[in-house]
Amino acid sequence: MSENQKQTRPAFHGSDIEQIEKYYGIPKETIIKFGANVNPLGLSASVRKAMAEHLDIITSYPDRDYKTLRQAIAGYCNTDINYVVTGNGSTELISLLITQRNARHALVIGPTYSEYERELSLTGGRISNYDLEESQEFRIDLRHLECALDDDVDFLILCNPNNPTSSALTCDELDSLVKRCKERKIFVMIDETYVEFAPSIDEISAVPLTARYDNLMIIRGVSKFFAAPGLRLGYGITSNRAFLDNLKQRQNPWSLNSLGAFAGEIMLKDRDYISRTRELILSERRKCLTTLEDYRYAKAYPAYGNFILIKILKEGITSFDVFDHAIRQGMMIRDCSSFAGLSGEYVRFCIMMPKDNERLLHCLGELLA
Repeated sequence: MSENQKQTRPAFHGSDIEQIEKYYGIPKETIIKFGANVNPLGLSASVRKAMAEHLDIITSYPDRDYKTLRQAIAGYCNTDINYVVTGNGSTELISLLITQRNARHALVIGPTYSEYERELSLTGGRISNYDLEESQEFRIDLRHLECALDDDVDFLILCNPNNPTSSALTCDELDSLVKRCKERKIFVMIDETYVEFAPSIDEISAVPLTARYDNLMIIRGVSKFFAAPGLRLGYGITSNRAFLDNLKQRQNPWSLNSLGAFAGEIMLKDRDYISRTRELILSERRKCLTTLEDYRYAKAYPAYGNFILIKILKEGITSFDVFDHAIRQGMMIRDCSSFAGLSGEYVRFCIMMPKDNERLLHCLGELLA
C-alpha cells in the first residue's frame, strides 16, 4: 500500500464508536468494542447499587483533600496516603505533571499513547522518542536505553504495561532504571493504566519504588480495569513532597466530583469484582495467545495488558484490511497504523467475554490462519 493510500484510509481511535457507526452504517449498540481496552465485565454491580442509593451526595461539595478516597487508594496500592494525589482522570494528572516539570528535553518510550507527546509539545521543550524494537518483542533493552539518555534529558516517560505493545518491564528492572535516572537528575513518569491486568501485579508495578525514589511518579486510573472511563477518576503516587504541594496549588479545586470520589472508594474495595476480572482476563488471554500461535500469517507478542498486539505477516493484507473485515462482522479492533514508531502492519485487540473472543479469533483466522 502506498503512503497516499495509507493517509486517505479512515483511522479510528478505540473510542470512536460514533464515527464508526456513521461510516459503516452499523448501530453502535451492536458493536463489540475490542479496541477500547475496557474490562468486559462492565461496572461492578456493588458500585452501581451504591451509586444509585447515594445520588444525593452530589448536593454537597466533596472533601477538598479527598482524604477517604486517598486512604482507599493507599490501601489498594499498599502505599502511604501522603504519596497519593487524585485527579479528573489520569489525563489531568499527566497534564499537570508534564506542565509542572516543564522539561528541557523529554524522552518518550514508544510506540505509545499519543497524549504524552501532545502535552509535552505544549511546554516548548525538546521531545525525543525511544522506539521499542520488534526484534526484541518490544521489550526495553535497559543498557541501550541508558545510552539514549542524552546529557540534557531531564524527563523520561513510559507506559508499563505499554500500549499498544502490551510489553512490560519488571519492578527490578524499573528499580535499576529509576536509580540510574536519579543519579542523572531525570524525573520518571510511569503510566500504570494496565498494570492490574498483568499476570503478576507485584512483579511489574513500580509503586514500591516510590518510597525510595523521589524522582518518580506513578499514574493510574479506573477507566480500564474498573470499566469506568466516564467517571474520570485518576490518581498519582509519588514521595516527592515539594512536587505534590506544587501540583496541588496548580490543580483546580474539587477536580473530581462527589459521586466519582464516592464510587472510587467502593470499587477499590470490591475484592470479588477484582478477583473475577483477573481470572477472566488471565484465562482468556492465555487461550487467545495459544490460538494465535497456530496462525500462519500472524505474530502475537507476549502480553501483560488486557490486549494483544498482532503483526500481520501476509503480503497484501494491511492493518486496515483486518480492521475492516472485523468491523463488518460487528467487532471493532484497533488498526495500529496511527501509532508513531510502529513500522509495519499491526492490529490490537483487547480481551472480551469468552464467546466474543472466539468469534473474533475465527474472524481473524479467515484472513490470517
